Amino acid sequence: MTDDRPRAAVQTHELMLALVRGPALAVATLPLSILLFVLSLLAVALLPIGVGVVLLPPVQHVLRRYANQRRRLVRAWGGMEVPEPYRPWPRGTSGGVVGQVERCVHLLKDPATWRDIAWLPADMTAGFVTALLPPMLPLNHQLTKRMLEPTREMLLARRVEELYESRHDAVDSSAAELRRIERDLHDGAQARLVAMGMSLGAVEALVERDPAKAKEMIAQARENSAEALTELRDLVRGIHPPVLAERGLGDALRALALRMQVPIEAEVELPGRFPEPVETAVYFAVSEILTNTAKHAAASRVWLDALYARDAPGGAAIRVSVTDDGKGGASPEAGSGLRGVQRRLAQFDGVLAVDSPVGGPTMVTLEVPAEPLG
Repeated sequence: MTDDRPRAAVQTHELMLALVRGPALAVATLPLSILLFVLSLLAVALLPIGVGVVLLPPVQHVLRRYANQRRRLVRAWGGMEVPEPYRPWPRGTSGGVVGQVERCVHLLKDPATWRDIAWLPADMTAGFVTALLPPMLPLNHQLTKRMLEPTREMLLARRVEELYESRHDAVDSSAAELRRIERDLHDGAQARLVAMGMSLGAVEALVERDPAKAKEMIAQARENSAEALTELRDLVRGIHPPVLAERGLGDALRALALRMQVPIEAEVELPGRFPEPVETAVYFAVSEILTNTAKHAAASRVWLDALYARDAPGGAAIRVSVTDDGKGGASPEAGSGLRGVQRRLAQFDGVLAVDSPVGGPTMVTLEVPAEPLG
């Protein structure tokens, strides 16, 4: 005979929590839902006369914060994930009157805007009743989840937008890389080769009249050729590091850690080789993260952990974490470095997460779906 006392104790505990949470949720959310619903309808109704253009963006900003808070409550109290369905803001959204019009158009075209507005009357009626009745609180969470989670069509539309942005970023990155290579060739190796050619031309004129001067200029030309070769090697190494091509991502990350000025403890466990584009993207992403850490974190120690995660949410993936004991405060919004890493990884369905409270420590984690070769 089984003992049902532990189960009964758990159910009693959950009921007591619902007795406290449910009424508190109902009382707190009812006036907010009514107010935001009225303001949303008013903003939409006033669009034709221009007032809604000013009113709609701030109202929707508050509504989205309110809806996100309810999504977090569903996760914390109901154990159900409710992803955000909102489309990303378009690039170059400016301020001023033009910016307000752009925001309005974006909000009106986003299906999540209308789903949020439609959720408000449901929340102030069925949601209010189910929150007041403790046994019905899980129905309340399910209602919120069903109305606030993205639909399949919304997920597909957002994925199409993300792919468009990734393609745009890939084109921009390629163009920027070509410009960098052209600039490095023009300012470095090309200039030295031109100088070497001029020196050799002068040597031809001096070789019979002033052999000593000709010998000196030959030595200078030899020095220029060595420096040009070094610059060409550095340029090629910047395009694709030899250790990455010859020995794979694991050894390339270890070599990268050894070259940094800040002491780095590297723990790398990667099985064999991965597709070359993925290895290159991860390598340069980690290189950028470590460079940012060395420049801005004021850290005395850095930890680099790279592994192959077979149990990643999106399938098997390369996962790399960079942790430092610096001053913290890092975020993709704070500078172009981490934003560039995000764009580079997005081309491979990769993601970047930054946990960096002010005062530290900082942990930057990237994850890129990948399968080993062979």
